[in-house]
Order: sequence, then structure tokens, then C-alpha cells
Amino acid sequence: MTRVTEDTLTDAVIATIADNADPRFREIMTALVRHLLGFAREVELTKEEWLAAIDFLSRTGWRTTEKRNEFILLSDTLGLSSMVDFISSRGNDDATEVSVLGPFYIDGAPMIDNGGDLIAGNDGEPGVVHGQVLSVDGTPVAGAMLDVWQNAANGLYSTEDPEQNEINLRGRLLTAEDGSYSFTTIRPMPYTVPEDGPVGGMLDAMGRHPWRPAHIHFKVTADGYQDLITELYPDDDKYIDEDAVFGVRDSLAVPFTRNSSADEAAKHGLDAPFFDLGYDFRLRPA
Repeated sequence: MTRVTEDTLTDAVIATIADNADPRFREIMTALVRHLLGFAREVELTKEEWLAAIDFLSRTGWRTTEKRNEFILLSDTLGLSSMVDFISSRGNDDATEVSVLGPFYIDGAPMIDNGGDLIAGNDGEPGVVHGQVLSVDGTPVAGAMLDVWQNAANGLYSTEDPEQNEINLRGRLLTAEDGSYSFTTIRPMPYTVPEDGPVGGMLDAMGRHPWRPAHIHFKVTADGYQDLITELYPDDDKYIDEDAVFGVRDSLAVPFTRNSSADEAAKHGLDAPFFDLGYDFRLRPA
């Protein structure tokens, strides 16, 4: 056991996992050890590079707070978050595609009425988001909870901008009996992921830009259905084809239509013109 060599180390580490360990845990840890040590051998990792990696992970942990998760940002920018989403969505072609949670979600956003307002005193292009929450078979889902969050006109989320109220442009609402929902908000803006932490330094070293296309986040939950975490993107956004966190899906890039009808605007307490986004979410059974 102690007399390991480069050629026997991987098997020696795997052999220490107890036979009575949880089978799934054993499967994951066996693969992790095999790939991790195989990676080190493939690139002939130096001691200095290993120390730099430890320092990077340490700084990632230090930068993580209740309002910003640098590890989620790391997972997003390396494509891991999207890969997990793709794996978890296999075989559900009729359901709404999932997309990344992102590092700025906070639990417990205030409840608003269905048809309520998130604009408050925010600058930006006003608009309405509306549609239905349905099962994959088209059945309306009454009482589904939509948890919504987005950035402000300056590109910042409330949790990263001391000038904003922490709950700015965040809210939760319940669908009506026919599964319908609507709320007014401002058009989201493209923005850069945080560049002041270790992940920003990694992107710079890779020669990658930090931009994300504009989007509105949604977490949709209902009894008897799988939770849905996704985003809707304007299909004409400058960065729609080069998202820094690989979150865009074809089905989630949608038109934010410009509506010039004064009568329609008045129904939502808006002035014309306004952006009009219609989208139906389809949930997978639990």
C-alpha cells in the first residue's frame, strides 16, 4: 500500500474506497480519481502548477458569499453546469429546456400578484412577459410558482450593486387556473460576468471575453412536476451566439417583440411602445 509507483498510484487510491460505500458514491469517486490522476499524468503537471491550482480553488472559496457563488460561476464558465443540465434533460424533448442558475439567485424573493409589476422605479425599456405554464401534454398547471430575477439597466444584479434594493427586479407569482401568468418588467441588458475574482482571471488567461447576452431568469415549480430552472434570451442580442457561460439554447432565444398598441399598453399599465414577450413553459412530471 505505501510502496506505490506512478503506474500503481491510481489503483491504490481507488482500492481505499470501502466495498460497502454507497454504490453511487463509489462510482463517482472511482471515476474522479481515475480522471484526475490521469489528467495530471497527461499534462505532466508540475509542482508549481499544482500549487497554483490549489491557490485558485482557495481564492474561489474566499470570493464566494451568500450573494455571489464563485464556484457556480466557475462551473458555468467551464461548461460543467450546462453539461449537467443536458444530462438531466435527456429524453424530455417536449419540455422547456433548462439553462444555468447563475451565481446571483437568492431565495425568498417577494410575492407579487399575477399580472404584477417589477419595474418599480427602474430605468430601461418597459415591457410585459406573459404566457402559460403547461405540462408536457399541454395540460395547464394552476398554482405553479414562477420565481423571476434579472439585471437592471446598468447591467448589474441587485446583489452586486449597492445602489439597488436587494430585491430589485426579483419576484414570485402564481399562475391562474388556466396556467396563465404575466408581469411587467424592463428589458434585461447584456453584461459581463464578474471579472474581479479568480474566475475573471481565468477567463482573461484563456483569452475569453466575459459577456453574457441579456436574459431573464426563471425558476418554475409546481406540485407533481420537476423543478425547471431556465432563462429567456432576446434572439437579436449581440452575444446570443457567444455566451460566456454556454447557457443559450435555440428554444430559449425568443423575440422580444416591439408592441406599439396604446390599447394593449394600457392593459398592463404601460405606455406604448413596449416590448412584448410571450412564452409558454412546459414542465416534466416528477
